[in-house]
Amino acid sequence: MKNKNITSGSIWKNMLSFFFALLLGAFFQQLYNTVDAIIVGRTVGSDALGAVGGSAAMVVNLFLGFFLGLASGATVVISQFYGAGKREEIEKAVHTAIALSIAGGAIFTIIGVAISPWIISAMDTPVEQAEAATMYLRIFFLGMIPNLVYNMGAGILRAVGDSRRPLIVLVISCIMNIILDVLFVIVLGLGRRGDVYGVSGVAVATILSQFISAAIVLILLAESSDSYRLDIRKIRFDFPMLSKIIKIGIPAGFQTTTYTLSNTLIQVSINSLGKDVASAWAAYGKIDVLFWMTIGSLGTVATTFAGQNYGAGKYDRVRKSTRQALAIAAIITVPMSAFFCIFGDVLLKIFVVNQNVINIGVQMILYLAPFYITYIFVEIFAGVLRGMGDAFVPMIITLCGICILRVLWILVVFPMNRTVEMIEMSYRVTWCATSLLFLAYYLFFVRKRGIK
Repeated sequence: MKNKNITSGSIWKNMLSFFFALLLGAFFQQLYNTVDAIIVGRTVGSDALGAVGGSAAMVVNLFLGFFLGLASGATVVISQFYGAGKREEIEKAVHTAIALSIAGGAIFTIIGVAISPWIISAMDTPVEQAEAATMYLRIFFLGMIPNLVYNMGAGILRAVGDSRRPLIVLVISCIMNIILDVLFVIVLGLGRRGDVYGVSGVAVATILSQFISAAIVLILLAESSDSYRLDIRKIRFDFPMLSKIIKIGIPAGFQTTTYTLSNTLIQVSINSLGKDVASAWAAYGKIDVLFWMTIGSLGTVATTFAGQNYGAGKYDRVRKSTRQALAIAAIITVPMSAFFCIFGDVLLKIFVVNQNVINIGVQMILYLAPFYITYIFVEIFAGVLRGMGDAFVPMIITLCGICILRVLWILVVFPMNRTVEMIEMSYRVTWCATSLLFLAYYLFFVRKRGIK
C-alpha cells in the first residue's frame, strides 16, 4: 500500500510535515552529544569539551557516517518497493537491513575499541585532551550495535513515511540520556574527579540511552501489521537484496566517509593551532550542527519523496519535490545564518566560559555561517539522485568537489598562511564548487532519464 502523504496530495505541505518530524528527531539525536558537551564544558572544563567535541567527535562521525550512508541504501530500496507496493521485496529488505546493522555494529565495536588510542594520537590531539578523548571513544564504540540498530530501524520507518514514531523514541531516549548525564557527572561526582572520569560518565549515559532506543524501535517494527513488519526469527541476509542495498549504500557510505575524512584533516590542522582554537572549533561545531541537522533532514525528505514517487512512476512529482525542497531549504537557511551571526557570542557561552575561546568561536561563525546557503544544493540534489537509485555519481562529485579539493587546500594552501581563516576558506571554496557540479549533473540526469 502506498503512502498517500508522499505519492499524492500537496507536495510542500506534506514535505514540511515530514521534515519537521525529521528535524525534531535530528534535534533530539544531536541533543545526546550537545548535552554531553554542555555538561562537560560547564562542569569539567574546556579541555573535556575539546575531548568530547573535537577529535573524538570526528572519529565517531567517521564510523557512524559510513554506516548511515550504507543504511540509506536500505532506505532507498524500501521506499521504492513501498511506493510500488511490492510486499515480498519489502519483507526481505527489512530483515536484511536489520541483519546488516547488527553485523556492522559488531565489526565497528571491535575495530573502534582497538584503534582508539592510535587514531587520537594520529590526529595530533592536544595532550591535555588525548586521554579523555580516547576513553570517550572506547566507551562509545561499545554501544555501536544498539546505535546502528536504532538508526536502521528508524530509517525503515521513515522510508515508508512514518517520521512520528522514530521521533517519540528519540525523545524518550534523550530524556534518559540527560537524566543519566546529570546522575553520573554531577550527582555521583565523576566530573569533579577530572576530565577522564567526566567524559566517561557522559559516554556511559549515551550508550545506555542508545540501548533503550534500539529496543523500542525493534518492538515497533515487530508489532507492525504492515509489509515492513519485523520477525526476529527471519533476521538474516538475503544476498540478492543485500546486493541491491549495498549498490546504493556503499557509494553513499563512502561519500560520507570521505567527507568526514576531509573534516578529520581539518581537525588535525585546527589542533595544530593550539588548544583554545581546538576548543573554539568544538564549541562552534555544537552550534554549526543546527544547520547540518536541518539540511540533513531536508536531504532525507528529498530522498524519501524521490524514492517513493520514482518507484510509483510519478516522475512529475519527483521534479516538483526537488524544486520545493530547494525552496524550503533556502527559506530556512537564510534566517538561520543571520541568527547565528547576530547571537553567536550568546550561543557560544552556553558551552564555554573562556573569553578567548568565545572570541575565536565568534570569528568562525561570522566567517562560515553566511555561506551555508551555497551548500543546500549539494544535500538536496544528492538526496534526490539517491532516491532515484543513483548513488555512484553523487559519490564521485562529493569526492572531487569537497574531499579532494579540501585536502589539496589544507596540504598546499594552508601551509602558506597557517591561520584559522585559511582553514575556514576551504569550506567556502568547496561548498560553492560542489554545488555547481551537482546542479549540472542533476539537470543532465533528469534529461537523460526523460523525467519531465
